[in-house]
Amino acid sequence: MFVSQIEDRNNTITISNPGQIRSREDIIKLKRNGVLNTWVNALRSDPSCGLPIPKHAQPEAQTSTVIEPLTRTQKQDKSKELLGEAKDLLRKVLSETFEGKAIEVSPFEDLADNMLESVMGDPDALRCMSALRSKDAYLLEHSINVAFLLITFGEHLKLDKSILKQFAIGGLLHDVGKIYIDDKILHKPSKLTDDEFIQMKGHQQHAIEIMKQTTGLSQISKDVCLMHHEKLDGTGYPYGLKGEQLPHHGRMSCIIDIYDALTATRCYKEAMSPAAAFKILLKLTPFHLDKALVYEFIRCIGVYPTGSLVELSDSRVGIVWESKGRDALHPIVKCFYSLKYKHYLEITYVDLLTADVNIERGISPSSLDVDPSPFY
Repeated sequence: MFVSQIEDRNNTITISNPGQIRSREDIIKLKRNGVLNTWVNALRSDPSCGLPIPKHAQPEAQTSTVIEPLTRTQKQDKSKELLGEAKDLLRKVLSETFEGKAIEVSPFEDLADNMLESVMGDPDALRCMSALRSKDAYLLEHSINVAFLLITFGEHLKLDKSILKQFAIGGLLHDVGKIYIDDKILHKPSKLTDDEFIQMKGHQQHAIEIMKQTTGLSQISKDVCLMHHEKLDGTGYPYGLKGEQLPHHGRMSCIIDIYDALTATRCYKEAMSPAAAFKILLKLTPFHLDKALVYEFIRCIGVYPTGSLVELSDSRVGIVWESKGRDALHPIVKCFYSLKYKHYLEITYVDLLTADVNIERGISPSSLDVDPSPFY
C-alpha cells in the first residue's frame, strides 16, 4: 500500500517520506516510531492489495482522454527532476550512513521504479541530462549513472524488470563505502601512493559492513555493490573472485563502473569520449572483463551515444540528440559550433539519415575551447 500521510501520538498529521509499505517490518517500524494511523492512496498502491478505487477516480466508460505527448523540453525537465531527486536521496543516505545509521531500502525501491519508467519511456532525454556532470559531485553522479546504465544494459539483454530494479538499487549504492575514505585520498589530483591505494581499496571492506547492517536488500543488489572491482583473472577485490565465481550481473557492473569513470571529468583527469572508453574496455578483455559482454555493451550504448559530442565531416560540432530507433551511425545531431571557424553557429538539428554529412569522430568536452553545457 502507498502511505501518503501518518498520524502520531500527538494527533498531528504529517507527510513524511510518502511511499509504499512492502513488509511487516515496515509496519513494525512505523508502530515503534509512534505512528497510530496511516492514510493510504489507493490509486498509487499495488492493485494486488485489493483496495477499492474511489468512484470519483474511476474513468467514465463512454469518455476518453487524449494525452498530448510531452515535448523534448518537457521530457528533459522530468529527467532533470528525477536526477535531482536521486541526488537528494543519495546525499541524505550517505550522510546518515556516515553517522552509523542503517540504510533504509524502501526509498531506493521507489526511486528505482521511477528510474525504470524514465529509461523505458524516453532514454534520449535522460541521457542528455545525465551527460551534464560536475567533477565536484562525482560520487553522487557516478552512482546515479551506473544505476541508469545497468538498467539500460539489462533492458538491452532483455532481462526481467524485477532484475533491472535490483540493478538500479545496487548501482545507486555501489560506492557507499567511499564515505569512510579520507577526502584527501578520494580527491587527490595525482597518482595515489601504494599505501593510499590500499586505503582506497578499503572502501569495499566498508561496503561489506554496511551491507551487513542493511535489511531488505536483495542478493543481486549486494553483488552489484560488492563485485564491481572484481576481475575475471582473480586479481580484483574485495573477494578475489575468479572466472565462474563472478556472476553475470557482477561482470556487468565491472564494465559499467569503468566506462562511466572513464567518461567523467575528475579532479585528476578530463572526460574521455565514449569511443575512447570503449577501446580501453576492449583492452581489458578477456583477463579483467568479459569480452562478449563488453561487445554487447558497446552495441547497447552505441559508438555515439545520446548526449555525447561529435564532429561532423564539415567540421561542425554537435550533441548526439536522438538515437532511439536508429542505427548507431545515423542519429540526429544538435550542431552549435564550428571547429573550422572557431565560433558558435545558429543551432541546427542534422538528421544524418538524410544529410550529406557524416560523423567524423567522437570528441571529449575537454578538447573544445568552449563549454557545451548550455546547449544540452
